[in-house]
Amino acid sequence: MTTVLGVGITANMKSIELLRQRIVLAENKFAELVLWRLTQPLAESEHTFKYRLAYVVNGECVLRYDNEAGKGDHRHWGEKESEYTFSTPEKLLVDFQHDIERWNYENSDS
Repeated sequence: MTTVLGVGITANMKSIELLRQRIVLAENKFAELVLWRLTQPLAESEHTFKYRLAYVVNGECVLRYDNEAGKGDHRHWGEKESEYTFSTPEKLLVDFQHDIERWNYENSDS
């Protein structure tokens, strides 16, 4: 999964959408990637990015990275939620891709 981030600038905009992409990986699997640059960090974040990365298998979201306001950066792996340490958008995408590969390996019968 290779993704190039594009940046657009619009005056007086509160946020800039950097990425919105759905990547079909198999007939029953896709990844959805959404990333914005904000003018200021969300509550519980120290960076100016808002993101939602989801991996969906057979209609069920099995893996998700996001940073809801007030909740901070975190990752969902099935029913489990854990903290995620955000550093850069590029590292976020690499971590997400790695977790997709890990999930596929651990669930190869899905």
